[in-house]
Amino acid sequence: MQPEFPDDEGSPAPSDEAAELPGLAAPAAHDPAGPLTVPVSQLTVPAGTPGSAAGTPGSAAGTPGSAAGPGARTGSGGGRTGSAGWRIGVALGALVIGLAGLAVSAAGVAGQVLPRRFSVAQQQQIMAWQTAGRWRIRSAGQIFPATVSYQLPGYSLSSGSGLNLTARRIGIARQAACKAATDPPAARLLDQRGCQAVLRATYVDSTGSLVVTVGVAVLPSPAAAGAVAATLPHNGRPGAGVRAVAFARTLAASFGDRQRQLSWAVNDGPYLIMSVAGYADGRPQVPLSTDSYAAQEMTSAADGVAEAVAMPLGALPAAPRCPGAPGC
Repeated sequence: MQPEFPDDEGSPAPSDEAAELPGLAAPAAHDPAGPLTVPVSQLTVPAGTPGSAAGTPGSAAGTPGSAAGPGARTGSGGGRTGSAGWRIGVALGALVIGLAGLAVSAAGVAGQVLPRRFSVAQQQQIMAWQTAGRWRIRSAGQIFPATVSYQLPGYSLSSGSGLNLTARRIGIARQAACKAATDPPAARLLDQRGCQAVLRATYVDSTGSLVVTVGVAVLPSPAAAGAVAATLPHNGRPGAGVRAVAFARTLAASFGDRQRQLSWAVNDGPYLIMSVAGYADGRPQVPLSTDSYAAQEMTSAADGVAEAVAMPLGALPAAPRCPGAPGC
C-alpha cells in the first residue's frame, strides 16, 4: 500500500477521534484574512498584573493603612513632630523668663544710677533734720561770729538814715543746762518745751561801753521755740531770760546778772535766741526811760547780736534733690 501524503495546498483534516473527545473543542479554523479570536474561558492572567493578589489595590502588601504601608510611616512622623513642638515651647518659655529677668535687672540698675526725687514732705523733713543738728555740727566760732554788724535807727539820731555799728566777741562760755543758764521763769518754760542745752557768748560794742550776752536755747522743733518766745515777757526788763556771762580781764569782766539793763528774744527754726545788755563799767540796773538814746542804742545792740546769731543758725538749707546716687 502506498502511503498517502497530504496535499501541498491544504492542511490535513482533523480526525474524528479528536472531535469526539469530551470537553475539548475543536480549534477554530484559522482564517488568514480575519482576526484571531480566543474564548474568554481559555484566557489566563499572569502573576503581578493589576487585579492579582500581589498587585491588586487592597491586598496585604499594597493596601493603605496596612502595617508596612504609608499609614505606618505617617504615625512615626507625627511622633517626631510632637517632640519638636515640646522643645520649642520649652525654649520659648526660657526666653521669656530670661527677658523678664533682664528687664528687672535693668530697672534696678536704672534706680541706682538715675537721681532719685524726694516728695515735698520728705524735703521738708530732711531740711528740718539738718537745721536741728546744726548746733552740734558747727563749731562755737561758727555759731558765734567774731564780729557782728547792726544798725542804730535813724530816728534815734533825728536823722533820715541809720548808723551802722559793730560789736566784737569777748568770749564763749561752756555749754550749760537750760536751768543753769536762764532765769527761773524762762527755765520753766524751756523745760516744758523740751529744752536740750543753752550756748552762750559775750560781745562788746565798738565804743567799749556796752556789753551783750547772747544765749542759744536748743529746742526740739520750731513750734516749741516759737511758743517759748511768745510766752516770755516783752517789756524788755531783765529777769526772765538768759543769764549774763563775764570774762575776767576783759571789758566784760564786771558784767553780771545785776548789771543787766534789758533783755531780748527772737526765735529761728528750733532755736530760741535770748540776749541781755548792760554797761561795761559795772553799773547796776538803772531806769532807761530817762535816756531814750541810751535805751535805743542798747536795744539795737541786743537785737543786732541776737539776729546775727539766729539767722545763719536757723536758716533752712537748700532743698535736697539727690541723695548721693551715682547719677548725681
